[in-house]
Amino acid sequence: MRLALIGTLALLMAACQSQPEHPPIRTVDNLDLDRFMGDWYVIANIPTPPEKDAYNAVESYQRLGPNKVGVTFTFNEGGFDGEREEMTPTGFVSDHSNAVWKMQFFWPLRADYWVVYVDPQYQTTIIGRQKRDYLWIMARDPELDETTLRRLYGIAADAGYDTGKIRMVPQMW
Repeated sequence: MRLALIGTLALLMAACQSQPEHPPIRTVDNLDLDRFMGDWYVIANIPTPPEKDAYNAVESYQRLGPNKVGVTFTFNEGGFDGEREEMTPTGFVSDHSNAVWKMQFFWPLRADYWVVYVDPQYQTTIIGRQKRDYLWIMARDPELDETTLRRLYGIAADAGYDTGKIRMVPQMW
């Protein structure tokens, strides 16, 4: 609960800050929600405050309805042997492509969640926000080869993200 509150407050503070307008992020044309469900390892990110020192971060999705997704985000705080933290927001699909969601950590506040990229096999994805303040590069496996990681960084850069802010999330399973 503490992490959910901190995460939501951080997103609200970021939303209140004056930032230059960006052109809209291009999202996936037609996200297959059923294929997207399941576990995704967070390989790299521009982290929110609660996840700045996250290890073994995993985001898991489960369909709760036609436009509703249960989310469980878990990670170890501060190291591989750190305390296991968990957040459980709900995702609400808000467009016809299924690629634009609103994440609700608690009522009534909802944060942007845009599926910027998913490969055809649904093995890698990039999640972003219109403000380009946070980003998540995720994969079905806890490790990515260097070529794939460079390609995903390139996609993030093309979407307008400062790739110098992206940090690797340590994974050891």
